[in-house]
Amino acid sequence: MEEATGDMLVVGGGVAGITASLELAEKGFKVYLVEKKSSIGGHMAQLDKTFPTLDCSICILGPKMVEVSRHP
Repeated sequence: MEEATGDMLVVGGGVAGITASLELAEKGFKVYLVEKKSSIGGHMAQLDKTFPTLDCSICILGPKMVEVSRHP
């Protein structure tokens, strides 16, 4: 499969923005993730558990945040 080229702008550093950024970057786009607050994670970073599965929020979000910070 041919790698994509170009730049993408993702506005919002919540779990959806992080996921979209990572998927676009994996496809070969140069991604700019913009968040108005001082840290990424959005509301999910403030929650203890998710609904309806009661999964640990930071257990889902943490690895994605690390992956974003390590992505070139």
